[in-house]
Amino acid sequence: MVPAVLVLALTACASAPTQFFTLLPQTTTSASAPAAAYRIAVLPVTIPAQVDQPQLVVRQSDDRVALLEGEQWIGPLGDQIRAAVSDRLGRDLGAVDVYGLPQADTGTVFRIKLDVRRFESVAGQYAQIDAAWSVREHGAKGAGGSTMSCASTIKEPVGDGYAALVHGHQQALAALSERIADVVRSMVAGDTPSCPR
Repeated sequence: MVPAVLVLALTACASAPTQFFTLLPQTTTSASAPAAAYRIAVLPVTIPAQVDQPQLVVRQSDDRVALLEGEQWIGPLGDQIRAAVSDRLGRDLGAVDVYGLPQADTGTVFRIKLDVRRFESVAGQYAQIDAAWSVREHGAKGAGGSTMSCASTIKEPVGDGYAALVHGHQQALAALSERIADVVRSMVAGDTPSCPR
């Protein structure tokens, strides 16, 4: 016979609510950039297979890795990263993300490709993103323009708790988006872009 205390404990564990997280930060009232004359297309993001899970994948202090059943992403992680980068670029550049939409053959579109090589979460310590990325200019009627390929490593310190860890990844993606935006601005200005440090 199972003791009543054990039954209660098991029931409490089974009924614990799942927490869902997003990489899209809350919208703020800060002003966005004026509307741009060009558009962007943030392509689907590739991520490492080991973190391509509904659950948060967290590295422990002893190098063990835990999949947290009670802490999950609201949608596929690659989609979350793409949405966060698209949102930040749209606000910083004033450009509309037209990926997946029918497009006219006029105007300039900057295609942004992001390959996340490392998406590391260490609770109470840091959130880190290593990514290779490129910006490719497509002119009117599909004419090719310049392409810039870069790599970035961004590591954000975080406080205790999983919400702080997610916030750290939001901050890292914001910093990455700023670097991408700088390259787009250089291309728009006709300058020779360089990879941000």
